Amino acid sequence: MGANTIIQGVLTESGQRLDKALSDATELSRERVKALIAEGCVMLNDAVATQIKVKTLAGSRFAITVPPATEPEARPQDIPLNIAYEDAHLIVVDKPAGMVVHPAAGNPTGTLVNALLHHCRGQLSGIGGVARPGIVHRIDKDTSGLLVVAKNDVAHEGLARQFADHSLERVYLAVVNGHPLPSAGTVSGLIGRSDSNRKKMAVLRPDSARGKHAVTHFKTIQNLDHSSLIECRLETGRTHQVRVHMSSIGHALLGDPVYGRNNSRIRPVLSRLDFRRQALHAAVLGFIHPVTGEKVHLESALPEDMRELIDEITHLDR
Repeated sequence: MGANTIIQGVLTESGQRLDKALSDATELSRERVKALIAEGCVMLNDAVATQIKVKTLAGSRFAITVPPATEPEARPQDIPLNIAYEDAHLIVVDKPAGMVVHPAAGNPTGTLVNALLHHCRGQLSGIGGVARPGIVHRIDKDTSGLLVVAKNDVAHEGLARQFADHSLERVYLAVVNGHPLPSAGTVSGLIGRSDSNRKKMAVLRPDSARGKHAVTHFKTIQNLDHSSLIECRLETGRTHQVRVHMSSIGHALLGDPVYGRNNSRIRPVLSRLDFRRQALHAAVLGFIHPVTGEKVHLESALPEDMRELIDEITHLDR
């Protein structure tokens, strides 16, 4: 077990929630900061901080004691990975649809983390608070495509900064109901938990005190029968962002069990193909390598199930 890490500094803004202020001032996520406050590991002006929502004052001194990363509950599993890029600092995986990223109560094994623990053999970043998870961002279980994982804390911090300032290039391909008009545009607004269903995300009112700003640029790549293949470029990376944004403008993703209903023309095709996921693929990932400074640009072709879906829709009238 290693030694504690002490992070010290001075807050520069007034009126922020403490958890947000400390997250902005350090490389720690807000969830990590909340957990450390709950554990009594945060000092504010020489007193133990106990409330995450307390408003800050500029000039306040803080000290955060970060315990060493604990051993993960997940165990290594020899699960094949489709690796798009790998070096000593990071790895980019082309994740198949159906693979969960993190172990959870319903999926304790068979996850991407289980596979990475085996493949990387202890060389994954522990900055998130659990030894060797390395996960910088996530994509949904039933979304396929590119996901970057850090092998060390320097890479993790550098990638996290790029996610925070939205400088990464992230492009998704999706098959949606209908034909968007206009064929290209931008969807923006606050995304947060739905008021009517806490298991869903939703576009919230502009004056809502909840939610996070989200921006998606979309354009139609191909008009299909009662549906379209579209490209979505993300400025931000919010939970279910593409799914929520496209549903909010009346063009939910085909196969999405949460945010859309498939039109009657397409429903038989999905049933015939046994297509049981949202038609969404993380096709492009670009970033500045956090250690070498080189630009990394990776592309992933549409997976077979989405290609088959598009082909079936294209030939509906034949």
